[in-house]
Amino acid sequence: MAAYVDLTIAGRAYQVACREGEEENLRAAGRLVDGKSREALAGLGTLSEARQFLFAALLLADQIVENRPEAAEPPPPVEPDPELQRRAEALASRLESLADALEREGSNA
Repeated sequence: MAAYVDLTIAGRAYQVACREGEEENLRAAGRLVDGKSREALAGLGTLSEARQFLFAALLLADQIVENRPEAAEPPPPVEPDPELQRRAEALASRLESLADALEREGSNA
């Protein structure tokens, strides 16, 4: 069952879902993001909401990289699951067939 937490970040209210029992972790994360968002705003002046969150994320990432330089390295590439890939291709094929059938039906009307 999901729990909901009300967060205020940069003066705006957000309701965010999380797993039950993780509410306090989410509140703490929200406080961090709010602090970095306000820090970005104080340092750079007026920003759009998207840019404010971008700079808050960059400030948080910089903090992580400073403390753990290995965090800056990209993760190794992950090979796709062949079964999942096969199923996705089958679904795409089925959707294309349905789209073709709908087009034919529409042109006959």
